[in-house]
Amino acid sequence: MQRNQDLDKDKFQRRALQVKEAQARVTKYAKLLDAEFVPLSQSCGRYLVETVIAPHPFPAFNRSGMDGYALIAADIEGCSSDNIIWLQVVDNIPCGAVPSVEIRTGTSARIMTGAQVPGGADTVVMLEVTETRETDGITYVGIRKAQAAGRNITPLGFELGPDEPVLAAGTLISAGDIAVLAAFGVHTVKVHRRPKIGIFATGTELLEVHEPLQPGKIRNSNSPMLEALVREAGGEPVMLGAIVDDLELARSKVQMAMETYDFVITTGGVSVGDYDVMGDLVREQSTEMLFNKVTMRPGSVTTAAVRGGKLLLALSGNPGACFVGFHLFARPVIGLMQGSLYPYLPEWTATLGEDYSKVNNYTRFVRARLEIRGGALFAYPASIDESSVMVTIKDSNCLIIVPPEQRGLTAGAKVTVIKLPGEIEG
Repeated sequence: MQRNQDLDKDKFQRRALQVKEAQARVTKYAKLLDAEFVPLSQSCGRYLVETVIAPHPFPAFNRSGMDGYALIAADIEGCSSDNIIWLQVVDNIPCGAVPSVEIRTGTSARIMTGAQVPGGADTVVMLEVTETRETDGITYVGIRKAQAAGRNITPLGFELGPDEPVLAAGTLISAGDIAVLAAFGVHTVKVHRRPKIGIFATGTELLEVHEPLQPGKIRNSNSPMLEALVREAGGEPVMLGAIVDDLELARSKVQMAMETYDFVITTGGVSVGDYDVMGDLVREQSTEMLFNKVTMRPGSVTTAAVRGGKLLLALSGNPGACFVGFHLFARPVIGLMQGSLYPYLPEWTATLGEDYSKVNNYTRFVRARLEIRGGALFAYPASIDESSVMVTIKDSNCLIIVPPEQRGLTAGAKVTVIKLPGEIEG
């Protein structure tokens, strides 16, 4: 890896990296976290440590798919409405019960949906094509429609056989996965620990959210946004507040955070101004800088460094750049720390819904809105996409990737988008 002395010799030592290279540098330090056991009810949104193997076949018995009668298909060959075949009913099998007798030629069993099919039976006839009668205290069922063997029975092991993989290591557990785990009796789940992420902002101009506005000040909106984004990515955010533009204070805060938490994210103080303390901090000899400029808009000043094996990601104080930088660099790291199989957000192809005329020398990640129109996917760029603009973040569910060689795009062009978490209007 290139160390600090390999960077340019000017004050800010900025040498721009391509986004992919910058991502590779930060994800190298995404250390897989320890495992822990959690109750099944608390496992949704967690990542499996080990592949779960089926301890038994599923279903564990031949299961009825209908309310009706279990019988032998050969016994009802040739039956019809005009030629009803009558079979003796020898058992009644509700769900959860074990059949008491085996079915033989000329007999049947009343059975409920989901119940265990008795031995000897090879088909279940639905209730609607039957009728019953009682003669000398014996119940008979009349079948008026022939049916092949195997109908309305889910055979033992149809879904999974014993020792087959149920869920792969690295799976992000969803509601459906929980249903499967519960079906196999997995009541505690081995998952990776959620990373604890220290978050703080820098800037003398920042006010807390609850404080009234003051001349020249702004409320700290980036920290609450990062808190939500970390939770969305599966991490545990730890809010460390905001600090004024003071290098010593920032140094002590960063040192404490990096000794305490798995990953530290800051916002603000990474530009080239006189009070951009994070830029100064990552140039110190105690810190190994990974990069401090990326060929992207917004957020070209995004900075990453390592201290004591822990990763520090310094995002721009501009809300739009902070938002984009998190998704490109922080989210993959948080996912990899938990063993995610798919740490990066998916890239899709969409049709551009409106012209986009802005030209850049760097790759631009344009906040945009995905919509489904006539079964096709369209991306509509935000009306205002400046780095400092915050309001359009809430309306964005994707980022349009505009390469530097594109000198403007016209509506109808095919574009690559990064799908952000959230719904799509249809």
